[in-house]
Amino acid sequence: MAESSSNACESSSSSFSSSLQDTEEDRTIASILSEETYTEGGKLGKRLSHLDSIPHTPRVNGLIPDVDDATLDHERLLDRLSTYGLAELQIEGDGNCQFRALADQLFRNPDYHKHVRKQVVKQLKHHRNLYESYVPMNYKSYLKKMKRSGEWGDHLTLQAAADKYAAKICLLTSFRETCFIEIVPRDNSYSRELWLSFWSEVHYNSLYASGDVPSRRPRKKHWLF
Repeated sequence: MAESSSNACESSSSSFSSSLQDTEEDRTIASILSEETYTEGGKLGKRLSHLDSIPHTPRVNGLIPDVDDATLDHERLLDRLSTYGLAELQIEGDGNCQFRALADQLFRNPDYHKHVRKQVVKQLKHHRNLYESYVPMNYKSYLKKMKRSGEWGDHLTLQAAADKYAAKICLLTSFRETCFIEIVPRDNSYSRELWLSFWSEVHYNSLYASGDVPSRRPRKKHWLF
C-alpha cells in the first residue's frame, strides 16, 4: 500500500510539473510575441486580395507525386511566386516543414516548431469532436503519430493551427486547378494572417513579398526547447 501511495504521489507530482511546464512555455512564447508586432500578412493580403480561394476541407496527407509530377508542380509554384511578386523563406525539409513554416510566421523563428506542433496536437486532442471525422484511422493512433518530430503535417493540422492561433492561414499552392487556399478558424474570427507556400504533398515554405525575405540569425533558445 505504501509503495502504491508513493507511486500515486509521484504520478501526481509529475502531472503537476508537466502542467507548470506547459504554463511556462505559453508565457515564454507570449513574451516573444509581445516583443514586436508583425504586419507582413496584412501586406500580402492586400496584394493578393483579387485571388479567389476555394473552401478548405481538412484531410490527412495524400500520395506523394512521382518525380515528373513533382517537378511540374514545383515549376508551376515558382511561376506563381514570380507572377505575384512573392518569395519563400526556405524551410528545412526534415519532416517538420509545415510546423517550421508556421513557427516562422508566428514567432519569426522556425526553431519554435516543436512548440507549434505541441499546441496543434493539444488542439486536436482537446477538441476531438471537431476533427475526428476527417481522420480515416484510429484517432488516438493519429495523435500519437502526429506528436512525433519529423511526422509530416497535413491539412487537418493546418485547420487545428488556424483554430488554435486564431489565424487565417493562406496557402499559395502548386495544385494545377487551385492556386490559393484560405484556412480560417471555425468561428470565422481571426486576428492575424499566416502565409505559406505549398509544393503540394511535398514541402511547405514561409512566404513573403519579394525583397522582404528576412535573413534568419540564430536566436537564443529558451529552456523549453
